[in-house]
Amino acid sequence: MLELGGPALGSCIVTDAEQVPASRRANRLRLAGILIILLAAGAALLPVLWGSAGSAVVGAMLVAAGFVEFLAGAQRRQVKTLASAAGAVTVLAGILFLINPVAHLARIVNLIIGWLVLRSIILFLTAKRTGGSVRTWTIISAATDFALAAVLAAGLSIGTLIVLLFGATPQLVASFAWALALSFVLNGLLQLEIAGCERDSG
Repeated sequence: MLELGGPALGSCIVTDAEQVPASRRANRLRLAGILIILLAAGAALLPVLWGSAGSAVVGAMLVAAGFVEFLAGAQRRQVKTLASAAGAVTVLAGILFLINPVAHLARIVNLIIGWLVLRSIILFLTAKRTGGSVRTWTIISAATDFALAAVLAAGLSIGTLIVLLFGATPQLVASFAWALALSFVLNGLLQLEIAGCERDSG
């Protein structure tokens, strides 16, 4: 189980057991966390892939991460619907990229900002219905997504002008890619924390 320090972070709160053994749920959640973190590494490589793939890569990664998170949410004892909803929103954002590809970086960033805000709202609602270390990590993930959305929104006006004048510069693409990667990393760590709680409860 991931430890950040403090008693609230070291305790896990789970509710009534289901038919699936806790150890099996823990293994599935751990796998989900690892897969999402691996996708974060892919997001960090976006500056390298941007010229040839663009929004198709973003869409594919969002669909993959959202699908994994949706399945992980189905393994939760608590807030199963909200946990799956966070994944479903990510899948929807990815599908929007795939069916309506955009080459303009500013438009892509706008979509990512909307996804981050909506996802952070769902995670904050989820945190209110959980407890212990899972609640802490859910709040951290939600706050990170909201902060990333704010940072991207603050830089969008200047970034739009730069893109119009010079195209998508490596610096702009890199900042966007790292924002996406950081969101994935926190999501993966959240899944690993939940897996640890499931394991301890078994």
